[in-house]
Amino acid sequence: MKGSGIRILAVIAVVLALAGAYWLLHETGVLATVLDGAVLRQRIDALGAAGPLAVIALMVLAILVSPIPSAPIAVAAGAAYGHGWGMLYVLLGAELGALAAFGLARLLGRDALQRWFGDRLPVGWLGSQNVLMGIVFASRLVPFISFDVVSYAAGLTALSFWRFAIATLAGIAPASFLLAHLGGEMATGETETIMYSVLALGLITLVPVAAHFLRQRFGKRPDSRRASLIEKTSNGKR
Repeated sequence: MKGSGIRILAVIAVVLALAGAYWLLHETGVLATVLDGAVLRQRIDALGAAGPLAVIALMVLAILVSPIPSAPIAVAAGAAYGHGWGMLYVLLGAELGALAAFGLARLLGRDALQRWFGDRLPVGWLGSQNVLMGIVFASRLVPFISFDVVSYAAGLTALSFWRFAIATLAGIAPASFLLAHLGGEMATGETETIMYSVLALGLITLVPVAAHFLRQRFGKRPDSRRASLIEKTSNGKR
């Protein structure tokens, strides 16, 4: 009971700290800067060698503190450093932020859920490492699914840390590259190629939808295959 009370206090402290960070960013004008791509790029350029660290730190904060958008940071990074280095900094920041959110949820919430639900928590497909890994990967490809919420929610599941890290890295790499590339194109004024980047982002979004459709259309569940095999074997014995 004492340990549970300490854990609850820790959760409250983390929530207050994140809320305080958001308030501080709002009051100091940092949040407004993040929302203005042109100003954000100027600030990043002005930081010189510390600019990449600022991009990484902002990406981490954007994931830990949900109301902060991450897309403008990725575009500004691409405008400042090009699609190569810009992608690297965005990818590193997003991965670290996702791992931090996952770790916080696992540290503060997973044990509590396990005590409440016992062995009933990781049941069915929610207890499958492969399925959970696939869900995280697919969610990273769909922009309207909250990156932050998925990171925190995954920490409350049975998914292992390294599987979450791999699924997240693989899932965010395409969008990170395209957003950084979009920023680089906007910075150089190559407006004729911007449409292709936007189109590519849309196509990435359709990947999990298409995969689900193909699985439903052509795939068979293991149980149905096993039942079909048993039926054929029984018919052969007759």
